[in-house]
Amino acid sequence: MNITFNELRKLKDSLPDGSMAQIAEKLEISVETVRNHFGGANYKKGESAGLHFEPGPDGGIVHVDNPQIIEIARQMLAEQEENALNN
Repeated sequence: MNITFNELRKLKDSLPDGSMAQIAEKLEISVETVRNHFGGANYKKGESAGLHFEPGPDGGIVHVDNPQIIEIARQMLAEQEENALNN
């Protein structure tokens, strides 16, 4: 999966508080590994996220080896928006 760096950061910044922990719990991985997936670099407590950066427009292109975390984050945002519309 490819995503621009700016899209990746916007997705991370749009997540509600506690989302990183929820994603980590759902996937049975550390919170630091989830953070690394959004551009963090704590490899003492978290694992590599399989991100590959290429320079380009909109902050450059990020190739994500396993898009599962991004897909869950997008699903969480969609659910949040749906709940906001229904309330």
